[in-house]
Amino acid sequence: MGLLAVGSAASASGDAFDAPNLVTIHPNLVTSGQPTARALASLAQHGFKAVIYLAPSSVPDAVKDEPELLARQGVRFIHIPIPFEAPTGAHFEAFSTALQQLQGKKVLVHCQINLRASSLVFLHRVIKEGESPEVAWAAVARVWSPRGRWKRLIEQQLRQRGIAFQPD
Repeated sequence: MGLLAVGSAASASGDAFDAPNLVTIHPNLVTSGQPTARALASLAQHGFKAVIYLAPSSVPDAVKDEPELLARQGVRFIHIPIPFEAPTGAHFEAFSTALQQLQGKKVLVHCQINLRASSLVFLHRVIKEGESPEVAWAAVARVWSPRGRWKRLIEQQLRQRGIAFQPD
């Protein structure tokens, strides 16, 4: 999909949006792993108005000046650092609140490799937007099969709201 191409001239030179596990949920919501600094520096050109970053800034592949790169473009930066081994319902609620505040804006949700992002976007789509879990799960399944604490978090959040769905 050309949604994230920088433009025909730039694409011809190989300058495309560079991020692992890129998944377009819909035109205003994209998830991915850590974009390169160059990709972050071009987000406004792609119409992005905000970024929600879900990994701690101490992870080895973090772009240390991400907030500044985005601020220079007028792109809002929201950081909700979630330790990979310790996701909580409070993390989900903070994320969901942030995403709801950005309604109508084009948003990139990213972490290191799109595990945190895909999982929390799934929960938001199902719990807050009422989307079918089976439909929303397809975006997660493109990236990974949550297990351990992440699978338990997903199951717990769904169960608390009476949503019957068993992740793979």
